[in-house]
Amino acid sequence: MYKEQSLSRFGAYIQNLMNGKDLTQTESRNLFGEILQNKQPEIHQGAFLAALSAKGETVDEIAGAWQAIRSFDTQTVDMSQAFPLVENSGTGMDSLKTFNISSAAAIVAASGGARIARHASRALTSQCGAVDILESLGVDMNCSAETVVHSVQSVGIGLFNGMSEKIHPNALFRILKHMRFGSTLNISASLAGPCLPTHGLRGVYSDKIIPKVTHVMQSIGYQKGMVVHGFDSKKEKGMDELSILGESIISEFDNKSQAQTYTICPEDLGLKRSSYQDIAAYGNVKDEAIRFLKVISGKGHEACIDITCLNAGAILYLIADCDNIQKGVEKARQLIDSQKAIQTLVHWVKTQTEDGHDGVKMLLNVSESAGLRKFMDDLF
Repeated sequence: MYKEQSLSRFGAYIQNLMNGKDLTQTESRNLFGEILQNKQPEIHQGAFLAALSAKGETVDEIAGAWQAIRSFDTQTVDMSQAFPLVENSGTGMDSLKTFNISSAAAIVAASGGARIARHASRALTSQCGAVDILESLGVDMNCSAETVVHSVQSVGIGLFNGMSEKIHPNALFRILKHMRFGSTLNISASLAGPCLPTHGLRGVYSDKIIPKVTHVMQSIGYQKGMVVHGFDSKKEKGMDELSILGESIISEFDNKSQAQTYTICPEDLGLKRSSYQDIAAYGNVKDEAIRFLKVISGKGHEACIDITCLNAGAILYLIADCDNIQKGVEKARQLIDSQKAIQTLVHWVKTQTEDGHDGVKMLLNVSESAGLRKFMDDLF
């Protein structure tokens, strides 16, 4: 039963947001804490998120939400020994639904020496999110945070399931599974993994929030990062990835200087422009897994390979492995062609697993469906 005093106080904050008044970082942390701990009725929770989104989130409000998630709903781990530690998940809620670019890019970058600690979720507005696709390929998505840490240390890549009660035991899944609009929670939750990365490639659902997310990442301890949004050819729709359909906007920052914002085009990096249909989501996990495996193996879907290399190349540039993004793209293609990327996926499946999970069998089943069984058998 909710007390009238609590309802009135929380309702007053909602009214203030509707009137355009900003929250302090402390107020944001406390109010999001009430939502995460279910101390307010769902109608108040939804109204608060909608009012904050409609007003437009400030840096302090996003940072406060991040603090609340880390404090009240995250199983934290220490990975300070891994440097640089990269996170490359996006916010989701973008208008262009594509194959799982960020997961493929993470594997390729890890095969080139990057240490990737991802924090992602199941599909919210599509049928196949990062957790769905990687789970179908054999990576254990129900494992503990400690198992993910071991995978990052051993393989160079691991993924914390943002919808798992072992990672976020209280609230995120309860709230996010029903939301179909971009909100402060989508931004802050994507940043609130169990560890504290030092470097980040962060895709966002709108170019309008790029400056805010840049400032938030700086304020919560990222040493270097890129916040990006990619467009289609007409600049009418966008994705939380770097794009080969049209322009991409990048805000690049470090802890020594002000952020620099610039635009890139595929042609600038030696890549061909592609049509949306070449990278569009299929809408079912089985077909997505088959395509994903072919892309990582370099066995087809050239446009998907190109956009994977673009985003992996940005990671390799970010960690100073390459002098610029174009050289990162070139190295990413070499990592796929040399089979280092697919070997990293195999190693990941074998490592991010707990008792009773037969990820290798799942991966081989997908390879059978993809017509790659002999190719995969040679890797084991």
